[in-house]
Amino acid sequence: MSDRLRVALEVLAILLVALLFTVAPGGDSTLKVILAILSIAFFVAIALLGFRLYRENTFTLESLTDAQRAVLYTSVGGAFLVFAASERMFDWGGGGVVLWIGLLALCSYGVFWVWQSSRDYA
Repeated sequence: MSDRLRVALEVLAILLVALLFTVAPGGDSTLKVILAILSIAFFVAIALLGFRLYRENTFTLESLTDAQRAVLYTSVGGAFLVFAASERMFDWGGGGVVLWIGLLALCSYGVFWVWQSSRDYA
């Protein structure tokens, strides 16, 4: 079987499953449950990645100064809060989107500052 035929069959299978969820009774609620499960799995995977990164870099984190560690943890926590509040902030219109981008940029700069300052030997 050629690669193009295999890909075409896989796309057809996905389209048939999507059609089944569209026309089947109760398909909308089933799809919402599946999407919720996938979202939870995605966030669990991110949490496990964060835990693993923390465990692998414990010595590096402990070697940071107290100010650097405070900025790092505040920036990461702030980014989580901004992502959690994104739906409400987007409901505010254009100002909310600008504020969301600004807060994420501030949190990103905090992480960048810690990374840069931790490599400075002066």
